[in-house]
Amino acid sequence: MKLSSTSSQADDVRMRGFKQRSPVDDIISWLDQQSIHLQTETINIQDACGRILAEDITSNINIPSFSRSMMDGYAIKASDAQGASSYNQLQLDIVGKSMPGQGADVAVKPGQTVRIMTGAPLPNGADAVLPAENVEFHDDHIFIMESVAQGRNIGQPGEDIKQGHTVLQQGRRLRPQDIALLASIGYENIAILQRPRIKIIVTGNELLPVGSTPQGFQIVNSNGPMLEALARRDGADAGRSDIIKDNPEQLRDAMLSDCDVLLLTGGTSVGEEDFVPLLLAELGELTFHGVTMRPSRSTGFGKIGDTLVFLLPGNPVACLCAYDFFAGRTIRRFAGLLPQWPYPVVRKKLKHKISSIIGRTDYARVRRVDDQVESVSVSGAANISSTTVADGFVIIAADSEGYPAQADVDVFLYELPY
Repeated sequence: MKLSSTSSQADDVRMRGFKQRSPVDDIISWLDQQSIHLQTETINIQDACGRILAEDITSNINIPSFSRSMMDGYAIKASDAQGASSYNQLQLDIVGKSMPGQGADVAVKPGQTVRIMTGAPLPNGADAVLPAENVEFHDDHIFIMESVAQGRNIGQPGEDIKQGHTVLQQGRRLRPQDIALLASIGYENIAILQRPRIKIIVTGNELLPVGSTPQGFQIVNSNGPMLEALARRDGADAGRSDIIKDNPEQLRDAMLSDCDVLLLTGGTSVGEEDFVPLLLAELGELTFHGVTMRPSRSTGFGKIGDTLVFLLPGNPVACLCAYDFFAGRTIRRFAGLLPQWPYPVVRKKLKHKISSIIGRTDYARVRRVDDQVESVSVSGAANISSTTVADGFVIIAADSEGYPAQADVDVFLYELPY
């Protein structure tokens, strides 16, 4: 299969190698300058957990909307309990009962009380609630054994949420308790940001579908499921990955997908059948190809129309690294999230030195040993187990030759905060 003359005008690095590579910071700067068009949709709040709010939420009501008891006990006039103690028990007559959702049909007068349950409306005339354990109950009256201040154990209107207040702000990723709040103030549907549409293509003649057992010289598609999980973690709508052979015509058709971001892994390096960079140049724009980074040096970037395209290496560790450095950052922006790393960061000492070279960014997998960390592997981009054995990674900036033993370093932990 031949490539078009348009693609042949791009820098063909196949079997030649990269003449130059671009710094990580230059690529991130270009990605951050790409315009993001956020779309909204309206969904039921019961489907909204984890989604991003597209608008501020203001309460039209007070919560609570009425004075209510904060515990099971007795609604009284606080003045009736003045001076009460276990040695000076004061008697009150029970004249009614207030239950949640019902309330009492009587008002509390001096010398009277209404039995009340947690959350029930405070009856007229009462201004305090005595806990049940602070009284002695006898048929139709109680003996008070402790004084209580006016307003005690009562939830006031608007104490939780005030009418007219903004309770959730645009851009918030909704948590389960946010759903409870929305329900409590009467919301059924809300506007949220649409998830960015992600297309994932995995290329290689040697690839078998998920669930297969490797045979002969073939391997199972592992990058696809990993990228699906990463994209969903970052707020995207990502379907199953497609396996495409190393065939220019098939790849060309697959790359012309209607999506916001195209992730293509494999076929991006300098091999004889690494057609993908040339196809991107033919179909749109190959802005960068080659990064001063280990692993992931063969990563490429560009656009086809309005679709941002990421050419990710086929080696699993390099694919993960390139996604996290570049594609994940961009997808989070599309999803309305902050672009920063989604991993928790801890400060730890290095048990042994980690070396690098000036001018290259390194992604060093590390594991915890006692209260320190040590390198699992800096190279070995095909060894995905180096990321499962590792607890996280350390980034060695391009202006550094590495870190000596006992240096304090920032460790990005693979464990997500739950």
